[in-house]
Amino acid sequence: MTARVLREDVLPALPIPTAPRARVCVLASLNYPDISNADVTLIRRFTEVALTTLIELGAAFELLDTTEPLVDPSVAANFDGLLLLGGGDIDNSCYGVPTRHPRSYGVDARADRDALAAIAAAEAADRPIFGICRGSQLLNVHRGGTIIGDIEDYALHHGAPGEPEFVDEPIDIMPGTRLAGILGTGRVIGRSGHHQAVDVIGSGLVVAARALDGITEGIEDPSRYYLGVQWHPEDDDGPSADRLALFGAFVDAAAAARGSRRAVATGRA
Repeated sequence: MTARVLREDVLPALPIPTAPRARVCVLASLNYPDISNADVTLIRRFTEVALTTLIELGAAFELLDTTEPLVDPSVAANFDGLLLLGGGDIDNSCYGVPTRHPRSYGVDARADRDALAAIAAAEAADRPIFGICRGSQLLNVHRGGTIIGDIEDYALHHGAPGEPEFVDEPIDIMPGTRLAGILGTGRVIGRSGHHQAVDVIGSGLVVAARALDGITEGIEDPSRYYLGVQWHPEDDDGPSADRLALFGAFVDAAAAARGSRRAVATGRA
């Protein structure tokens, strides 16, 4: 019997700040079709680490789980920032490919539509947006980009059958990008376990990071805080400094957005 991820499985032991620097909408699919027991374990750990990191950085959050239909995805605009976590593959119809790749897994088109609607609302409200793995791919699809159905030469990106799914992947950060400024380096070692990735880059986006084989590992909009990384900084088997840099920059941007809105509301803009 396949286990399921429950909300209580991922909530941090730390109390949420009563006077937070920012309020973050966290969008995740805690469960998806045919989820494996191994992925249940990973999602529990990764989600808890992500939420704990937000609290440690002084942010409050609300977790929206697209396992079930969202009543109103546009509520993402009511927060100071939107964080999109990993999960199953995006339905091919969302990016104009008529046939699903046979190696696709965890596909839930309804969850994809809810996530894309949340992204649209947050972007229209000019909120900072940060996507991880599936979240990064959703950011690309929202802008009209496409996804590689399966990375055939996968050795850099995930383990072989029977081996651990996640690998330590060298990733080159593109000079002059927001991502380079956040990480302060030209190369990181990211925790990766993905068989899909961004293909055609969406409108207004640029490549912010690449794998050694040229696969896109990061995207961003140079004109606003709209950033996605394909690897998993919330994997606590990876470097904590990179996780804190990425989450810290996002929370800083969300806090700045919160301050700007309050200034406008009080007539001090």
